[in-house]
This record gives sequence, C-alpha cells and structure tokens, in this order.
Amino acid sequence: MFDTKIAIVLRSDLQSWQKLNVTAFLSTGIAGQHPEIIGEPYRDRAGNVYNALSIQPVIVLAADPDDIAAIHRRSLERGVISSVFIEEMFSTGHDTANRAVFSEFAPEDAKVVGIALRADKKIVDKITKGASMHR
Repeated sequence: MFDTKIAIVLRSDLQSWQKLNVTAFLSTGIAGQHPEIIGEPYRDRAGNVYNALSIQPVIVLAADPDDIAAIHRRSLERGVISSVFIEEMFSTGHDTANRAVFSEFAPEDAKVVGIALRADKKIVDKITKGASMHR
C-alpha cells in the first residue's frame, strides 16, 4: 500500500516515560518533514472534530546502544534525514535548550536514545537492521 516506511527506533534501556516522550517528539519531526502524511480531520457521529492523524502506519522498534548508534550512522550514510533525540535532551525543558545541547555533539559521540525516519521501505529496513519489534 505504501512505498515508504516510517520507523521509530528507541534505545531499549529507556524508562517507560522516556520511551513515550521520545516517541512523541520524534513523531512530530516526521510529520514536520513530511506534512503530506497527515490525513483529514476525524469527525464523530455527533459532529465533533478531532485532529488529523498520519495516513501511514508507524513501526516502533527497539535497539541496544550499539545498534542504535549504527542505525544513526547508516541513516547519515544514506542521506536519510531523520529525527534524533539524544540522552542529554532529557535534562532540558524546551526546544531552544534541546537544540543547544544537541549542537554540542557529533554523530560519533551522541548518545542517541531515539531515531525516526521515513524513506523507501527497503532503505528503512537496511538502516534499521539490528533493531527488533518494541515490546
């Protein structure tokens, strides 16, 4: 049905609240980069209007720190623009602080806790190799 795939990969050792927080943030990055994935608003039988949601399913995967670092590296090597959340962003409280702390790291020393990407299905599968379905 879709030529592309959306995948969110979370570092497997995160606490539950962190996994949920990172997933929410990374999802907004994908929607911001690909606004065409957002469908029409939802309406219930009573006529209430709700926010539009993604038209495309999202797969959530888990990876250990070494595998998520490799996934990050492969996304850069393939030129796939991704959403990335690093460990140090848990200590900030807003977007400006997140971007400031993010800018202090390079790919080789960033402690990536989550990464989200949307690309051709085969490319996403190759990039996310080593990750498993999140449980």
